[in-house]
Amino acid sequence: MTDPALAADLTLIRDAAHEAGALALEMRAQGLEPRAKPGGSPVTDADLAVDAMLRKQLLAARPDHGWLSEETFDTPERLSRRRLFVVDPIDGTVAFLRDAPWWCVPIAIVEDGEPVAAVIHAPVMGETFEAVRGGGAWLNGRRLTASEADDLEDAEVLADARLLEGRDWPEPWPAMRFSKRNALAYRMALVAAGTFDAALALTPRWDWDVCAGALIAAEAGAMVSDHHGRPWRFNRPDPRQPSLICAAPALHPLIVRRVASIPLAI
Repeated sequence: MTDPALAADLTLIRDAAHEAGALALEMRAQGLEPRAKPGGSPVTDADLAVDAMLRKQLLAARPDHGWLSEETFDTPERLSRRRLFVVDPIDGTVAFLRDAPWWCVPIAIVEDGEPVAAVIHAPVMGETFEAVRGGGAWLNGRRLTASEADDLEDAEVLADARLLEGRDWPEPWPAMRFSKRNALAYRMALVAAGTFDAALALTPRWDWDVCAGALIAAEAGAMVSDHHGRPWRFNRPDPRQPSLICAAPALHPLIVRRVASIPLAI
C-alpha cells in the first residue's frame, strides 16, 4: 500500500507536470522565442516560463524542500535540504522547437539522495508515467513492466548507433536495433514501459534529465546505473551522473560487462 504522504507528493507533481505541459503548448502555439545558452544548447521563453511556474507552485506547497532545475541557477543551499524537487521544465527542447512529439516534463522528489516520487509527462503523446518508491510504475493508470529480453541480439536500444562504433571493444556487440528520442527522461520511461529494452549514454548526464526516469524505470523492474554498474545518488554538489545504463534486468549486466573498460568521466 502506498504511503499516504508519498501519494500526496505524487498528486502534487502530477498536477504540476500537467499544468506545465499545457503552458508549454500554449506558448508554442503563440510563437516561441528561442536563444542559445552558453555551450550552444537551445532554450526558449517557454522553458523559462514553465520553470518559474513550477518553482513558485511546488515550493509554495513544500517550502521546506530544496530546488534543482535546468533553468534555475544552482546554489549550495539545496545540499542542506533533506528533500528537494529535481525538475527539467522541458526535456527535449529541440523536439519542442521542431514540433516533434518526443519532449516531456520530468519532475522528481528526492529524499536523502534517492528519488521517492516521480512523474514524466509527455503532453503531445498523451502519456503520463509515474511512480512512488515501493509502489510500482504506471502509465496512464496501467502498471508498467520492463522488457523480459535476455539476449542483446536484436535488442531494441535507445541510443545513437555511433556510440558503439570506433572502439576496440574487448567483447563484441551483437546486432541490435537502434532508435532515437530527444528527451532522455522519455527514453528511460520507454524502457520502463518495455517498449524498448535499453537506453544508453556513456557521458555525464544532468540529474534533472535522469532523476524521474531512474525511479520510474526501477519501479518497473529495469536496472539503472552508471556504466560501471554503480547505483546513482542525487543531491550531490555536482548534479550529474557519470553515465547511463537503463536496461531490462537480464540485459543490464551484459551491457555493463562490455562497457566497464571505459573510464568514468566524473
